[in-house]
Amino acid sequence: MLNQRAIKLLQDLIEIESFSKNESGTAKRLEKWFQDSNIPFQRKENNLWAVNKSFDPKKPTLLLNSHHDTVLPNKAYTRDPFRADISDGKLYGLGSNDAGGALVSLLACFNYFYKNPNLKYNLLMVASAEEETAGDKSLRYLIPYLPKINFAIIGEPTQMELAIAEKGLVVFDIEIKGTPSHAAHPNKDNPLMKLPEIIKKIENISFEKVSPILGPVKLTLTQINAGSQHNVVPSEVKLVLDVRVNECYQNHEIDEVIQKALPCNVKARSLHLKSSSISIDHPIVKAGEKLGRKTYGSPTLSDQASLSCPSLKLGPGDSTRSHSSDEFIYVKEIEEGISIYINLLKQII
Repeated sequence: MLNQRAIKLLQDLIEIESFSKNESGTAKRLEKWFQDSNIPFQRKENNLWAVNKSFDPKKPTLLLNSHHDTVLPNKAYTRDPFRADISDGKLYGLGSNDAGGALVSLLACFNYFYKNPNLKYNLLMVASAEEETAGDKSLRYLIPYLPKINFAIIGEPTQMELAIAEKGLVVFDIEIKGTPSHAAHPNKDNPLMKLPEIIKKIENISFEKVSPILGPVKLTLTQINAGSQHNVVPSEVKLVLDVRVNECYQNHEIDEVIQKALPCNVKARSLHLKSSSISIDHPIVKAGEKLGRKTYGSPTLSDQASLSCPSLKLGPGDSTRSHSSDEFIYVKEIEEGISIYINLLKQII
């Protein structure tokens, strides 16, 4: 019954447009799920949350969280991204893998434990919005309204393996200034001619601390923009630098190094998307290992970046399918996900 309800809910969510910051439709469908389950819930913006029936403020709280927003479908889709078809065991549709499968599996798990009066931990279920854009009405916005969280499971596609750490993110906007002029006249201050020097300096930036789980800090130049006409020297060149941060560094340390290394205007968009980790000795990790799940470090960002408590990323689906064309998740992955979540929590709560 839990499996069938979860799959039906996911099909309904897929068929409702829920681009990040525009998730009101899926939020309404999730309200109905809580109501049909006779579970009291709260909603703020497009975020919904509920606690177990016997919630006790004296007990520690475990957060179960995944998101219901999606990215825009890419142009390579050959199927209708809003049609939740099941074919050859695959459930197709935008958001099926990232992270609808994890969300409905966590909701099923929460429902399973909801009425249990003898839990060692409180359970807090959050279906959050704006994860894909790290928006200002995402989980980060919601935390002040929630009970204190002691540790968390964040539902993302990990093939139900234990992502015990994930890299943080700092995006830098870089601006190389110069003197605009007509291309026919001499100009010793062409900002485009300064570009090779800046790129070389970026290549030479090194962060010595290498994480045994997440590896080194990774710098990637992802965008360059300059000029509008063939006969005009532009006044500036704009670049975007994507930096994936391991748990050995704080984001402000990354900012300081980048600012010092580059002789041009550099501005970090945000420093709050920090790296996350949980001790390999944490009970939730040990419980997962007993179920035969492997540990690893994740290069992708999630709502873990919003949390200050230990957190584990775990969910059905495969991260390599996220944001791909004709996105899908196997039905059996959802069924397995629900089973593993339940068996995992049985060991600790």
